[in-house]
Amino acid sequence: MTMSISPQRKTAEAVVAAFNRMDVEAIISYRSPDCVRQFLPLSMGFKDQNNAVYRNSLIKLRAIFYNFHLTINDLVEDTNARRISLWLTARADTAAGEYVNEYMWLLDFNESGTKIRRSKEFSDTIMARDFFPKLQAAMDKQQAGQANRKVEAVKQL
Repeated sequence: MTMSISPQRKTAEAVVAAFNRMDVEAIISYRSPDCVRQFLPLSMGFKDQNNAVYRNSLIKLRAIFYNFHLTINDLVEDTNARRISLWLTARADTAAGEYVNEYMWLLDFNESGTKIRRSKEFSDTIMARDFFPKLQAAMDKQQAGQANRKVEAVKQL
């Protein structure tokens, strides 16, 4: 007997593929309008993110991440609960150096399995503690450079 792939598994795999393309709009499209992202562990002090905040974060990251790639190492699914757990590894080149990280995502889906209702994302704590401040500094530097270029363009008008 052949088992079909569940809608939530298709959605989870599509989200990973969208990350690998750094397609922010596609990533957001797989989330319900009221979806909340919780970045864990809580000890890191990150605030929950609605879709608008998450989209803005992804847009900023896309500007400084190159060759980003997520690999699914393990996927566990509870079809009755419409929940998927993923163990992922990530690798990218960034403006702050090489990025290598591990994640555990716990994704809860709507009844049709096509939209993520809640995302709990555990990150390697040491990577988050040590690398994210460097990454934030690189994003700030890039944004300052963009602002300066806009000012210069206006001055030339």
